[in-house]
Amino acid sequence: MICSLCASPDCQHFFQDRRRDYYRCGLCDLVFVPAEQHLSSRDELAEYQLHENDPDDQGYLRFLNRLAEPMLQRLSADSQGLDFGCGPGPAMSLLFGEAGIAMANYDPLFAKQPELLTQQYDCVSCSEVAEHFNQPSQSWPLLLSLLKPGGLLGVMTKRHLGLTRFKQWHYKNDLTHVAFYSDQTMEWLAHNFQLDLELVSADVALFRSRPAC
Repeated sequence: MICSLCASPDCQHFFQDRRRDYYRCGLCDLVFVPAEQHLSSRDELAEYQLHENDPDDQGYLRFLNRLAEPMLQRLSADSQGLDFGCGPGPAMSLLFGEAGIAMANYDPLFAKQPELLTQQYDCVSCSEVAEHFNQPSQSWPLLLSLLKPGGLLGVMTKRHLGLTRFKQWHYKNDLTHVAFYSDQTMEWLAHNFQLDLELVSADVALFRSRPAC
């Protein structure tokens, strides 16, 4: 089994439940579901359409603020950004807009505008998206290519805490979740892509690309 993020062959079977197997990489510590057990594109879309992410829901906005607030604290007022994986009800851009920061919306299913992926931004938000990456080895380089030198990437995804907690972890039960990161995985990403990392909370990580020399 090859790691879907770092391509290391040092992967061991980690856990099995009634529906899926999970493998853990010995190099980057990603826990991942093998590709043959991923949902089909059709079934994946059907699952996403069941999510209730309403931009008028104050509870949902409070949830997104767990990522938006630490990002906004670290951005200048003239920043321009992109919400990567905005879903069917874009809301992150509303929170940034209230702070005076223009943010475009991109989603491969609900707001597919490929031209937005040919530009670079001062900031990119990625909220509850990274766990859906079917091919993290391709998705992370794409995500990071969107940052200007010195740009800020904010990622919100729950991080795994080892086997004992994983067995009871509700987060793995969503069949669209196929990649699970730990603190070590985030540190591997920072080292591999030459980023500065700040772990703000149990589910929020901030990456800063380094300024051009």
